[in-house]
Amino acid sequence: MLSPEQPCDELMRQQILDDQDLLDTPADPYLDTLVRVVRELFGVKTVLVSLIDRDRQWFKARIGMDIAETPRAISFCGHAILGTEPFIVEDTHSDPRFFDNPVVTSNPHIRFYAGQPLLSEERQPLGTLCLIDPAPKQLNGKQVKLLMDSAVLVEGYLKLRHVNAQTAQLRAALSREQRKAMLDPLTQLWNRAGLNHFLQRQYDQAQAQGLLLGVLFCDLDYFKKVNDNHGHGAGDQALWHAARRISGAVRPHDIVTRSGGEEFVVILQVHDHHELLQIAERVRAAISQSPIDADGVSLNLAISVGAALAAGAEAPEKTMARADQALYQAKGNGRNRVELAP
Repeated sequence: MLSPEQPCDELMRQQILDDQDLLDTPADPYLDTLVRVVRELFGVKTVLVSLIDRDRQWFKARIGMDIAETPRAISFCGHAILGTEPFIVEDTHSDPRFFDNPVVTSNPHIRFYAGQPLLSEERQPLGTLCLIDPAPKQLNGKQVKLLMDSAVLVEGYLKLRHVNAQTAQLRAALSREQRKAMLDPLTQLWNRAGLNHFLQRQYDQAQAQGLLLGVLFCDLDYFKKVNDNHGHGAGDQALWHAARRISGAVRPHDIVTRSGGEEFVVILQVHDHHELLQIAERVRAAISQSPIDADGVSLNLAISVGAALAAGAEAPEKTMARADQALYQAKGNGRNRVELAP
């Protein structure tokens, strides 16, 4: 196996990547949509937005891949960032650089790889937009150009994100190591620690802006049957897709977390209960609107949602507890529904 070399200006490249505040951040619904479109466009199993960190590659967006990162020493993307043109391996089994690579000989059994470097404004490669498949493939000239154009879209979005005010707020509030400890590795949402971190801050911001804190407690209905009937691999895939749908149904500034198991909590700032219920209904509909494909199994899922609006000077933890109680009411009233806490 041939491990990738480091770029000659690696220290500068790494510093620029660190300054972007992209590593160990929650999944982004816009990038998730883009990798889903690219997968359909090229007909491959996996598409990644991969960032090359010091000793790992970390996936900012992914579809068709269960893991959140791999060691840099075995990464294909580590080779791709050594240039600026697409890096293509049509068949790893016949390539002396990769035939014995662990990601070739075992899961995910890569046979085809095509990666286009993602460049910063300083023209430093931060990572790649890459295509992966378990069967050998070739790209024609038109497809290579489409891959490069798709990467330009990713680059443009990352640059816009970098100057966004939310990025500045995140940088000021959390260190990179804190963020890493607050991310759920499966769904790439904030975990329970992230929920606890943001709850009071969202409450304070809502009060400062004349808004109200809203909480949605969401739980996938009868999810145990998915694991029992189809295995935990399909269950994990279903949770990943559910997280994407919930994130896509809420607004960009809402905080989506996985509090544990098949339970998700959304923290919002809203004007009134009508706005809160409208968003809650979007979440419910996003899960039930169409089947989820999990490891080749088509799953018809539903979700119950308990909603609560902060009452007066009520502590945010009390609001969350009332949302949890409303969730139990939604379960008791037939599931696949939204209930508002009194």
